[in-house]
Amino acid sequence: MAISQKVEARALSADERELVEKSHHPMLQEIPDAELASLVKLVRERRDKAQAQANRRRREMRGKGAPKGATASAVDDGSRLKFAVLASTVRRLNSEVERRRRLAARAELADNARKALMMKRAAAADQGPDFNRRHAREGMRNIANRRAESLVNPMERGRQRKAGAVAQARRDAR
Repeated sequence: MAISQKVEARALSADERELVEKSHHPMLQEIPDAELASLVKLVRERRDKAQAQANRRRREMRGKGAPKGATASAVDDGSRLKFAVLASTVRRLNSEVERRRRLAARAELADNARKALMMKRAAAADQGPDFNRRHAREGMRNIANRRAESLVNPMERGRQRKAGAVAQARRDAR
């Protein structure tokens, strides 16, 4: 289930709210790559901290862990919600990083293809005229293939070859 921005704002502190707001659509695409990398790092750290806190509170509620405060936690809804919000933020940021990586790879591939085409054209221009090679141009005749066309179906030829191999194997096994 998607988490609304109102619920996100209620679950987070002020500085965490700022980080999460940067991860939403219009602002996310305007962030430069270096800032995006640092944002991913910060949000991951906050997510890990929230996950540790949620796990600790769950252990306290079950009676397995020592309470951090005077009494054990009764509910952990807030910490679980905070972890969910930060986890979805990390997913959004990771998908944006991947989108930018794919875009850069596509641009690099196009640049490499253009460069290869220029190199190919330059190499063809350096060779000079191509009149002394066998190409079908004006005045040259097509040379007919002297090999007779085989009328045997290739499947039949394979079937016979396999039958011969099986028969030879039988003879060898005696």
